[in-house]
Amino acid sequence: MSEVGKTARVLVGKVVSNKMEKTVVVKVERVVAHPLYGKFIRRSSKVLAHDAAGECREGDTVQVQSTRPISKGKSWVVERVLAKAS
Repeated sequence: MSEVGKTARVLVGKVVSNKMEKTVVVKVERVVAHPLYGKFIRRSSKVLAHDAAGECREGDTVQVQSTRPISKGKSWVVERVLAKAS
């Protein structure tokens, strides 16, 4: 039996808070269809991500990757900054 590693989830979102040390709050939005009417609705969730370099600012668009749990609520790490806030 061959061991196949699990692939880490990758999400793209916007930084909404960077007030903690080495941690940023990233808002991830997705579009889903309403179950009855079919209209597309924007849903969002916030994830805590580890930012070791401390380079993220509010409004930046970042790519986060799932990782082992770093703390109670933090199991994502900032992979790279896609766009800086203007």
